[in-house]
Amino acid sequence: MQSAGLDALIVCGNQYAGFEGAVLYVSGFEIVHRYVYVVLPLEGEPTLVFPREARWIGDKIKPWVKDHVWPDVPGRWISDHACECGWKRVGVYGMSFIMAVRDYRELANGPFEMVPFDFEFDMARAVKSQEELAEVRDAMDIIVDGFWALVAAYEPGKTEAEIMAPAVERFFARGAGPRMMNILLSGAHGEAEASFKVPGHRVTAVDDLLLYSLEVTGAGGYWVEFSRPLIRGKLSPRTKAMADAYPQALDAARKLMRVGEMASSVHRVVAETFAKYGFALGHLSGHSIGATMLEYPAIGANSDVRLQENMIFSLHPQVVDQEGKVCLYTQDTYRVGKAEGECLAGVPWKFYTGAEKPPRTENGKLNAAVTLKRS
Repeated sequence: MQSAGLDALIVCGNQYAGFEGAVLYVSGFEIVHRYVYVVLPLEGEPTLVFPREARWIGDKIKPWVKDHVWPDVPGRWISDHACECGWKRVGVYGMSFIMAVRDYRELANGPFEMVPFDFEFDMARAVKSQEELAEVRDAMDIIVDGFWALVAAYEPGKTEAEIMAPAVERFFARGAGPRMMNILLSGAHGEAEASFKVPGHRVTAVDDLLLYSLEVTGAGGYWVEFSRPLIRGKLSPRTKAMADAYPQALDAARKLMRVGEMASSVHRVVAETFAKYGFALGHLSGHSIGATMLEYPAIGANSDVRLQENMIFSLHPQVVDQEGKVCLYTQDTYRVGKAEGECLAGVPWKFYTGAEKPPRTENGKLNAAVTLKRS
């Protein structure tokens, strides 16, 4: 903030999955409904600003930020407060995607300059501490546990929602709460359509390809992402061709998740690998991930940011055919290492049939040493 010449910073968070984490990160308050702002002055104590209608929503004792206000229009209160304090430049994290329109209108009419501050904020928290890494690994253990519950539930003839339900039950029981976004790519005849959807009442068949995108946090609020393909029957020739490229692309990306490498280089090696097989990517290869689901830097063609040890990334290449109708998809969460990346889920990439069993110890518990590699 001092380097950018800011007098204060407004940190935005709302209930939309993945957009609540910045408020938790800087205040300790967990959003359970509606939205909240944290106003952080360069000098002085921060303030949690709630809309009046959310006065009784959320545990107000838990946060370490103890100054709380509940105005009718938070943006008006923040604008008046900024004027009283004589602020000239106010940074905003979340102005483009998170801030409520009614509050933006009030702030935009103020006599101060509003400065987008997403990149700077995310880069300041991109390298995870040892305490944060412990939360990430706990979330990874939860998501892998849920994945194996999903595999056990997989059976053609069930609906897409019924197959996912045991995983979601496991996530909630282990502390994810509402912080999850579990969606699906699916299709018939050994192929998956290229558009994500919510698992519903569609009954699955033997040759349906199911790509469940699992995205959750642990109780500590740190996000992880994971996906593996499921099918009991036969793959189409197009899906088989996509699958032939996947192990090579994933391993090449992992090897580049090292200190000093450019984030764009990771994306480039993934894109070029699939291009050799005649396929393109549906979107960015991935992104930094933490208390917020989508953080900077992205793993994309224009992401010229050097990687640092203990950055955490979700790598999720969606490979599409030339017509953009059929795809194959996976997700993994990685830690940037000194010489190469560490994949936090020790679950082999392959097509799962439902017959697989998770590795377990002699006492019958899930073997974390196998399913979750630790450095």
